[in-house]
Amino acid sequence: MRNSLSMMPGGGTTPRSCGVVGWPARYSLSPALHRAGYAAVGLDWAFDAYDVPPDTLAAFVAKLDDTWRGLAVTMPHKEVALTLGTPDQAAAQVGAANTLVFESDGVQVRNSDIPGALQALATRGIDAVSDAVIVGAGATSRSIVAALARIGLKRLTVLARRPEQAWGALRLAETLGVTAKAAPIGPHPGTDLLVSTLPRDAVAAYVADLVPGAGAVFDVAYHPWERPLLDAARTSGVPTIDGLDLLAGQAAIQFQLLTGCEVSFGLLREAGLAELAERGALSQ
Repeated sequence: MRNSLSMMPGGGTTPRSCGVVGWPARYSLSPALHRAGYAAVGLDWAFDAYDVPPDTLAAFVAKLDDTWRGLAVTMPHKEVALTLGTPDQAAAQVGAANTLVFESDGVQVRNSDIPGALQALATRGIDAVSDAVIVGAGATSRSIVAALARIGLKRLTVLARRPEQAWGALRLAETLGVTAKAAPIGPHPGTDLLVSTLPRDAVAAYVADLVPGAGAVFDVAYHPWERPLLDAARTSGVPTIDGLDLLAGQAAIQFQLLTGCEVSFGLLREAGLAELAERGALSQ
């Protein structure tokens, strides 16, 4: 059984291994963020990205030795991750997890996307949302629903390429007391917050329909960095929240879960920007 930290935070720990798993994971900024956190708190730990094909996450985890402390989990493994240990209430509620913490008594399964989204919104001055439109119906959309319900969401529209696939997000919304409906991706009557959970190319054709009437626009992806939806929102003077905001918000919580130490949202976001600049991904 994998061991937990050998010493309490502040007293130093033996070097441990962590990583991010996805398919693919090579674009992930998580290594840059977590390594910046390690440097800030004085931990000599490793954090790398691992390409793990679909349906192989359980086998990957089973091969890890006792030096491993945990994993950040990205698509397409967020739902499978839920089955690999004991989920907390948030992960169980949305049916998806993005963090595995290896403790002496088993694997703890956590969802830091929910509080991370709230952190990202709060950093941009958004602490209450009554009406929202979410584009996309996957695991991330359910985490966004759960997050927004915590800050007053009452009405939700899920826009999906196939609206019948939005049933998971709609069912979750209803259990949280939110009136919800699904519709095809396209124009909407106006909303406090528009959230896109889709890849850039999947939403690019709908930008002209989505931005008008939105009080703010949140695009949760950051690869590639150029996001037509956010560009259009900024051109229209609409406040924006980007995928790096979400990544830094959830990573700060994830970092504490894995290390017991705290790092700031700002430090992690700056580490992400620095990595994007080094990759030549920043256009401005």
